[in-house]
Amino acid sequence: MPSDSKERVFAYVRRCLLDGLPPSLREAQAALGFRSVRSVQKHLDRLIAEGRLGHRPGLARGLRLPGPIKGGAAVRVPVLGQVQAGGWNLAVEDLEAEEHLSVQTRYPPERLFALRVQGESMTGAHILPGDRVVALRGGGAESGQIVVAAVGDEATVKILRRKGRRVELHPANPAFPVLRPPPEELSILGRVIEVRREF
Repeated sequence: MPSDSKERVFAYVRRCLLDGLPPSLREAQAALGFRSVRSVQKHLDRLIAEGRLGHRPGLARGLRLPGPIKGGAAVRVPVLGQVQAGGWNLAVEDLEAEEHLSVQTRYPPERLFALRVQGESMTGAHILPGDRVVALRGGGAESGQIVVAAVGDEATVKILRRKGRRVELHPANPAFPVLRPPPEELSILGRVIEVRREF
């Protein structure tokens, strides 16, 4: 591989982290044009060994920049309820939620919320039942990003795909169908920026 491959991996991961969403190995492979996920992993292992990247053990998408995020601060984010990673399911929201997550972020804390995941439609993106996703309200979401989306009172976690005027919500598990809600009924509640998991 070219000698600059590791630097390309670092630049891509750093850009994703500063945007608030650590990439998966497959996302990095596709974005950088590597032939295998293993090649990406080798470069990441070297970058972690050099101290240029960090990794949070036990977390899906656990890559991080070493030290505090520039301009970031630790804030308490409320876990407002649960959201389905499957089909549509009622979003349970408890505004008096006692559970909070400590999140280091450069975003205003009032724009952040967290939800506990149910269902297995996002396992290919390393989002498993019982995980908690941290989402950013507002600011829009681009095609290819993971979002919390709602139609009426029902919500789900999916990968957003825009195809012209049509919007699709894709699972990261081939056992689940693509959701195609009417655009006028769809609301993007937030863009997922972090995933937490407990063992």
